[in-house]
Amino acid sequence: MFSSIKCKRALFIIAGLVTALVINSCKKTSISSIQQLFTGGTWELASFQTIYYTGNQADSTVTDSSTCLNSQFFTFNTNNTCTYTNFDCITQTSAAATWSLTGNQLFLQTSVVCKDTTKAGTSTPFAYAQIMNLGIYSLVLNTGDIQPNYSLTAKRKVFVYGFIRQKGTTP
Repeated sequence: MFSSIKCKRALFIIAGLVTALVINSCKKTSISSIQQLFTGGTWELASFQTIYYTGNQADSTVTDSSTCLNSQFFTFNTNNTCTYTNFDCITQTSAAATWSLTGNQLFLQTSVVCKDTTKAGTSTPFAYAQIMNLGIYSLVLNTGDIQPNYSLTAKRKVFVYGFIRQKGTTP
C-alpha cells in the first residue's frame, strides 16, 4: 500500500517537472504586441493631411489630393530596421534606417532620410512621430509641431499620415 502511494506520488512529481520543463522551454518573444503590429507587413500611404493650428485650436485642414503616380510604402522589420519607398511622390527607397518606440509606446522614432520636394536636399519626416492609431489594418502617425507644450497663440502645423496594411500582409 505504501509503495503504490509512493509510486503515484513520484509519478505525479515527475509529471509536474516534465510539464514545467516543457512550459519553460517554449520560445519566448521579446517583441511587444505593438511592435508585432508594426512589423506584420508593409504599410501603404492612403491619406495625407496638413492641419494648421493656433495653439490648440484647429484653423484649417488641407487634404492632399495630388495624383501621385508612385505608391508610398513604410516597411518595419523585426530587427528594428525600416525603409520608406517613394516619399513625397519621388521615386526613391530610403536606405535601411532604424526604428524604435518610446518607453510608453506612444511615439515612433526613426532615422529614415528621404529626398523631399519642399526642401532642398533631404528630410527626416518620421524622426519623432506620434502614434494616433494602430491596428491590424490601419496606422495613423502625426508629425511636425506635436510637442506637448506650446503657447496658446503659437502657429503650428501637424502632418497626418494615414497608412493601410497591404493585402496579404497581415500579422
